[in-house]
Amino acid sequence: MKPKYQVIIDDLKNKILTGEYNIGEQIPTESVMQEMYNVSRHTVRKSILELSNEGFLRSEKGSGTYVSNQYQSSGGNSKNKTIGVITTYISDYIFPSIIRGIERRLNEDNYSLLLASTNNDVEQEKKALEMMLSFGVDGLIIEPTKSNLYNPNIGYYLSFKEQEVPFIMINAYYEELEVPFFCLDDVQSSYLATKELISKGHTQIGLIAKMDDLQGKYRMKGYIKALGEAKLRFQPEQLLSYTTETKLDLYTNLKEFLNENRDVLTAIVCYNDEVGLEVVNVCRQLDISIPEQLSIIGQDNSYIAKNANIKLTTLTHPQEQMGHDAAGWVIKKLQGKKDLPNETYYQPVLIEGETVKELDIQ
Repeated sequence: MKPKYQVIIDDLKNKILTGEYNIGEQIPTESVMQEMYNVSRHTVRKSILELSNEGFLRSEKGSGTYVSNQYQSSGGNSKNKTIGVITTYISDYIFPSIIRGIERRLNEDNYSLLLASTNNDVEQEKKALEMMLSFGVDGLIIEPTKSNLYNPNIGYYLSFKEQEVPFIMINAYYEELEVPFFCLDDVQSSYLATKELISKGHTQIGLIAKMDDLQGKYRMKGYIKALGEAKLRFQPEQLLSYTTETKLDLYTNLKEFLNENRDVLTAIVCYNDEVGLEVVNVCRQLDISIPEQLSIIGQDNSYIAKNANIKLTTLTHPQEQMGHDAAGWVIKKLQGKKDLPNETYYQPVLIEGETVKELDIQ
């Protein structure tokens, strides 16, 4: 549990950064804040002192405490323009390639990079956004956190808009915001994966889907679309879903799912390569032969798939190109370029591996 003074700091900082308290505006008096937060005068003063030290507040003797703009100049007064980058992860999966693409493009125009990650947690996203606002970044590239769920940090994004700080989203976007984005066509990715399996004679096809991210929602949509075109029935019992929080239980849940369906399913479309390789591991434990007994398709053509001891059939993801293009979009926006695209979708391409078997159709 947070100390009481930290609760006040977080709340006031939130109100300042989201524009509820404007620069130069007087905040409530100490006595009012004592009642608001049900704390002692000492706790209120400790919070105000901390925020004053950080440049969010300034006190005038005999007058009161006002919102200061010093926090905006603490980092952003450098001659080098800075682009903030917030991703869900930094060192895992496809993210090093995306960040490499961003860095490559920023270096071309001598922009600096300020990097933060959220671990797909909205509270960590909030802290990252506060850091970017406090630093005064010139532009921002964001991979949304839990993009298929309501996001409580929308106010921060609106603050960037009000301050005319250009930002773009990658991999997904918040549907409740009008925001430009660069995304893989996730519907098409799962659609092609499912269609490939159907063309190889598979009719009992499972799906492993991550449902707190928009990519998971759209990849499920592509799977259902391909089944529908082939006149195959969508069967909910052939779907295994998980979220960021339940990912730790995925191995156990996969074991149960594959055991229950081992005499039914002949193929599985996986949310991504990471899940595809987890399915491979579980199948080895259960003595299910791949692809003889079960065909598997991953998605994203990640480095872990390229370096695995089995060549996973997968679909491409632009990764470094997406990062490069997103950084280019922000730079062009800062340079005053007009008519930049609001929506960019990259088309996936199937990469054949050794995890799909063609069935003998009688």
